[in-house]
Amino acid sequence: MTAEDFDEGLGHDAAAPVWTAFADLMAGLLGAFVLILVGVIGMQLELDTRLKTELARSQAQAKKLQTLEQALSGPLAAGRVTLTDGRIGISGSVLFAFNSNELQPEGRQLLQSLAGPLASYLQQREEILMVSGFTDDRQVRASNRQFADNWELSAQRALTVTRTLIEEGIPASAVFAAAFGSEQAVASNADAEGRARNRRVEIAPTPRPARTDSKPRD
Repeated sequence: MTAEDFDEGLGHDAAAPVWTAFADLMAGLLGAFVLILVGVIGMQLELDTRLKTELARSQAQAKKLQTLEQALSGPLAAGRVTLTDGRIGISGSVLFAFNSNELQPEGRQLLQSLAGPLASYLQQREEILMVSGFTDDRQVRASNRQFADNWELSAQRALTVTRTLIEEGIPASAVFAAAFGSEQAVASNADAEGRARNRRVEIAPTPRPARTDSKPRD
């Protein structure tokens, strides 16, 4: 073997590890690029699914509000109720005398006018009505021994409205009562106007709870 042949052999041996390392590097970079690409595609698909879900939810909510507005067009046009984010609001002074849970004639007439449209609305949807009672933050008068506090007053008012709706044709399985007392105020309790707005009853359609049928244990 000549000196030239020896040097040429050394050149081939030195070049081989360089190309091997370069090939390994490129393979690693390609693998990392593929992983990043897969991750980006996955995130894009997840985002697209979320957007479609949110769009479908928004469309369903808009359709629900439109259906509710149509059902309550009469009372809404007359200004006897309000409709905010799917919640039907009724002033407490329309339904009840101050610190009372007995319906006034005007309040009963109003609930009678609401019962039919609400019953028709519920027939088309898997929803039930939550009747919520609210008060201002003034304590129940000491002379009024019928209610222990605002929680009890709001609860009794919600029950009165619930029972009246049932009497007027709403299925008992499609309505329930809730009490909030002076919580969840919609106006300041610092003046008479704000307190009057806080004394209210709201009727809100909510999704019907899923039934869980379970067999009795032996």
